[in-house]
Amino acid sequence: MPQPAPLIVMTAPEAARHADFVAPEMFQTDPPVPVHDYRDRNGNICRRITAPAGELSITADVTLEDRQGWDPADADAREVPVEELPDEVLTFLAPSRYVESDVLSTRAWELFGHLPPGWRRVQAILDHGHEVLRFDYGTASAFRTAEHCSRGGTAVCRDFAHLALAYLRGLNIPARYVNGYVGDIGVPPVDAPMDFAAWIEVWLSGRWWTFDPRNNDRRLGRVVIARGHDAADVPMLSSFGPHELVEFKVWCHAVDEVGRELPGLDFAPQPPKP
Repeated sequence: MPQPAPLIVMTAPEAARHADFVAPEMFQTDPPVPVHDYRDRNGNICRRITAPAGELSITADVTLEDRQGWDPADADAREVPVEELPDEVLTFLAPSRYVESDVLSTRAWELFGHLPPGWRRVQAILDHGHEVLRFDYGTASAFRTAEHCSRGGTAVCRDFAHLALAYLRGLNIPARYVNGYVGDIGVPPVDAPMDFAAWIEVWLSGRWWTFDPRNNDRRLGRVVIARGHDAADVPMLSSFGPHELVEFKVWCHAVDEVGRELPGLDFAPQPPKP
């Protein structure tokens, strides 16, 4: 018999981007239910609702002005010795549910330990992911971990991210999981449904840098939703009761000043990898 189910929803852009909102974010449910916002231990915006018995639709929409340009890069960015890392960064050296960096540490040193430390070694780890994994949108699994991915096979964006995180942490390079919105802005469009995207941030030269293991290139218009140790920290929906996902749609498009979609924007060529 249908019954109410408490939910936690993570779809809001990170607080740092709220100053870029063209208008307030729209978040609504049908039927309407009370919504309570809070921040989790990583500072991510979470929304608590209780879904009534029966069907519930959740819609979130926001338009923001993006002036960040292409993901920044610096070929000279250096790895930071563990003893020099800030206290709050150390946690992103630890293994986690989907990132068995302790198990894969020896393999990480075998594969990448001979490479000069720094940006190019990080890039080599991403390149390796594309040598052993093949993207297949239909093969997502809640049970696939970095150790599974290290054996090769099919994967989705979260798997590419988890494998890179495991090797990075295994090399004592802090790295964290990120999810958010990434449209096909400034790149050839992809004939596939949009989804929430997963990428990573790596601590080099005293700051976090964006790397995209799935796409293995730089992007425009990236909007962070949440950060954590791995996908278990940042689920789009946490349900405390049985539920069935009937329909799911994600969109991330460039629009003009009145909100009309601008397909095929002619941006400058994507910058080369450093």
